[in-house]
Amino acid sequence: MSLLQSSRTVLAQSVALSLCALTLSACGGGSDGGAHALDLTILHINDHHSHLDAETTTLTLKDAAGTTRSVTVDLGGFARVTAAMEALATPGRNVLKLHAGDAITGDLYYTQSEGQADATLMNTVCFDAMSIGNHEFDGADAGLVKFIDYLHAGACQTPVLSANVEPAAGTALAGRMGAYRIIEKDGEKIGVIGLTVKDKTQFASRPDASTRFQDEATAAQTVINELKLRGVNKIVLLSHLGYAADKAIAPKLSGVDVIIGGDSHTLLGPDSMAGYGLTPSGAYPTQTVDKDGSKVCIAQAWQYSYAVGALDVKFDASGKVTACSGKPQVLVGDSYKVGTAAASAADAAAYRSQLDASGVFRTTTPAAAATAALAPFKAAKDALGLQVAGTTTDNLCLRRVPGSKRDTSRSSLGDVCNLDASVVAHGGDIQQLVAEAFLEQGQRFGGADISLQNAGGVRVDIPAGNITVGKVYTLLPFKNTLYRLVMTGAQVKSALEDGVDSVLNGTGSGAYPYTGGLRFAVDMNQAKGSRVSQLELRDSTGTWKPLDPAASYKVITNNFTADGGDKYDTLKTIPAAQREDTFLDYADSFLQYVRSKSPLAKPAAANRSTQQYSETP
Repeated sequence: MSLLQSSRTVLAQSVALSLCALTLSACGGGSDGGAHALDLTILHINDHHSHLDAETTTLTLKDAAGTTRSVTVDLGGFARVTAAMEALATPGRNVLKLHAGDAITGDLYYTQSEGQADATLMNTVCFDAMSIGNHEFDGADAGLVKFIDYLHAGACQTPVLSANVEPAAGTALAGRMGAYRIIEKDGEKIGVIGLTVKDKTQFASRPDASTRFQDEATAAQTVINELKLRGVNKIVLLSHLGYAADKAIAPKLSGVDVIIGGDSHTLLGPDSMAGYGLTPSGAYPTQTVDKDGSKVCIAQAWQYSYAVGALDVKFDASGKVTACSGKPQVLVGDSYKVGTAAASAADAAAYRSQLDASGVFRTTTPAAAATAALAPFKAAKDALGLQVAGTTTDNLCLRRVPGSKRDTSRSSLGDVCNLDASVVAHGGDIQQLVAEAFLEQGQRFGGADISLQNAGGVRVDIPAGNITVGKVYTLLPFKNTLYRLVMTGAQVKSALEDGVDSVLNGTGSGAYPYTGGLRFAVDMNQAKGSRVSQLELRDSTGTWKPLDPAASYKVITNNFTADGGDKYDTLKTIPAAQREDTFLDYADSFLQYVRSKSPLAKPAAANRSTQQYSETP
């Protein structure tokens, strides 16, 4: 049996076998009777989603004269994660390094290397354990196996864990994952249990049909009970369930001490972070109690290699948590810009001083070894931008709003697009195809009936000929993901009315709506609420039928509009229980469409979202 192998015909059997397979200490027996208090530091990340390069963010800081500025700084990058982990794991501390899942998918690094780049950079940290996230199954079980093999190519052999994922016996995945790991620190045993969000993974990712998913709380309690019987009284749940679900599961469990979470990409931290332009969703750590009233500490570390969580936990001799504390470490660079201008030395010193004093921002130089490890993948990623993803037989024209009055010179291809009859009648070719691509991606991962894309989120024409990967990312350059909203037909109509009204009275032409699987007429002369009419939905057979105002539909849109951007106020009101961030990168979603549908062509008239358009005088 390999280190991580587990025979999992039933969960209870799997736990008994996994104990011997995964523990770092000898099997058999319980506590040695010498139990004592333990101080433990947990360093953790989650949901880095193949975001290995540094990005930028804008923070609110005061310059040397005391004037408040919007300052652009470098943010994250996995080489900074490695450096921060090294610096925080000081000698003499009992440290666990944990990854709470969704390591892969979301950036060209994954498209290019299928997880090898992520595994290589993760091995520069050498995590003690990783839980399986839902996106680890985006390439089916085989894709997860490939990623684990990359992760285990070096010396680290990071255990990949989930107590509620049950691959079919004898499969490659069954031999590469376990339910938990036991780690010994200062003579004390700590059980780390993995958990994977059940429904989202089953219905919004692509696990094999033979892979089963158990109820999260049931699976967790079963493993906790087994560990307690074997004398392990310090339990860390490495959860890929989401922040709200972590808070909900804690009081259902008996014996859990710490929950290190992922999935919801939640920034936790002090309220003071709002003064810098970041808004945490709760305290770091969030403290609650388990079923028995014992303290439970919950932490999560945002997303995309932006931050490292640093949680300090104190256990008494009986394994109970007596205290927990810590802060997120948001990783930033040491160069500052206001607009396009570099900060003066005096201003830079002022900005650095404020960030250092915050306690939550960590100015970090990327680790040289991690930067070197990333270099060949970065070169391949840059080269990938030049690769041809597909072709188009037609010019795919950019136009935000149909008609001959608004946005009539948008195209960089000139009159060949600006005067094109179908573009004038129906709007942009490329906006329509982006909407169709998002609908198809939503249908693959969790289901979708309709897609909605704001016109201004699509940035360039695509001329006839080859379509490079780089062109796709120029077309869709923002850091957007796809959201799935459950809406009534009446709410869908209201959202379209929002977009049209925003063109007339709000943010301008960029709000104009393009939809996949839905078509309608627009009359700009009517009052709001009456401008969009004749709404028809395309069903699975390709037949167009009237949209039912009372029926529920799954709508895929980008996170900008889902949050009310471009004055899509109706979308903003959809409650949390009816909205889901799929964390599917929107540019990569169109890239997959190009690859699968090539050669592309202008959309058929029948599939155009705007079927009729009446302009104001």
